[in-house]
Amino acid sequence: MKKVKLLALSIAAVVAVGTLNAQTSTSNKMNEKTVEVGGAPMYPSKNIVENAVNSKDHTTLVAAVKAAGLVETLMSAGPFTVFAPTNAAFEKLPAGTVETLVKPENKATLTAILTYHVVAGRLDAKEIARLIKEGNGKTELTTVQGGKLWLWMKDKTLWIKDEKGGMASVTIKDVYQSNGVIHVIDAVVLPKG
Repeated sequence: MKKVKLLALSIAAVVAVGTLNAQTSTSNKMNEKTVEVGGAPMYPSKNIVENAVNSKDHTTLVAAVKAAGLVETLMSAGPFTVFAPTNAAFEKLPAGTVETLVKPENKATLTAILTYHVVAGRLDAKEIARLIKEGNGKTELTTVQGGKLWLWMKDKTLWIKDEKGGMASVTIKDVYQSNGVIHVIDAVVLPKG
């Protein structure tokens, strides 16, 4: 009888601890300062991939990241700064571009384009503004892909120019992640070549 009572108490304790941990986790998430992207809160305690999969505005980007085999990289410690194009940004590309890029035989090209949207380090808007000020109104960043992006401010909007002369603007800044920061952009930026 003592063993049964002891077992029942042990089970009750485990359940109580599990419930408390779940409540603490939920409470911690409720205390986090989130930014809403694509209809979902982005939690600073989650990594880039864990947050991106919840954004309805980034389903194309998430599918492309999976096709390129970059999920593990973007779940790693980083830190990374990601300029994240929306679904609408991908739709601006010529018809059939995305469908062609996600084919296995185009993985290298897709990977190059996606890593061109990533910069090593955590560059939030304040840090980018500092770099722009030091650069007399413009700054040049080297991407993980090895190419260059140029950033500047105009009318309180952060603009990005790619190596092909294409431009994108940041529509949502400073979406903090556990392994970096995301800035949502309205166009896909492309490396030369």
